[in-house]
Amino acid sequence: MSPRRSAAEAARTRDRIVRAAMRDASRVGLEGLTLGTLAQRLGMSKAGLVGPFGSRDRLQMAALDQAGEVFRAAVVAPLTELPPGPERLGRLIDGWVGYLAECPFPGGCFLTAASAELDGRPGPLRDRLREIVASQRRALTAEIAAAQAGLPGPHRPAEEVATVIAGLAMAANQEIQLLEDASAPARARTAMRRAAGLST
Repeated sequence: MSPRRSAAEAARTRDRIVRAAMRDASRVGLEGLTLGTLAQRLGMSKAGLVGPFGSRDRLQMAALDQAGEVFRAAVVAPLTELPPGPERLGRLIDGWVGYLAECPFPGGCFLTAASAELDGRPGPLRDRLREIVASQRRALTAEIAAAQAGLPGPHRPAEEVATVIAGLAMAANQEIQLLEDASAPARARTAMRRAAGLST
């Protein structure tokens, strides 16, 4: 096997492990992720499973980082062609609700679940999650501020609106996953748009 093919195969194996780890962790939590269960499901040895990462902790971190990328790809990446403003913020909200309604993770929004799991557990995983969530919150606040510049005022502070919208998204995730409420996505979309000062 050529070095190039070997590297590509190693990358595919790593990606397969990370995706399986994300799925499992979305149901049982990052701390509940067990190498034995994951290895059995993938038909691998524990050593083969951990090998590409070096440790269980690094596998957990890789799953967390990839979950952030999944959210970004689903919600943020489709907005790149739109200039900042009300339309872009509206599309962001619509994409966010769509992500929650048709979540790629069996346990619902990975980052919401991880926040509930790790918020009181100091350590590298919590630190990394905090970086991801803080970055997302700054980006959301900037989107709101840009949208407000194109809307008639007065406006509530963008930071306050970001808190309301993020809280509504977390509530929607609970209603969709725990309460199995089919009406939750439409209600969340209306509430989030209203909080942002957009037409519903």
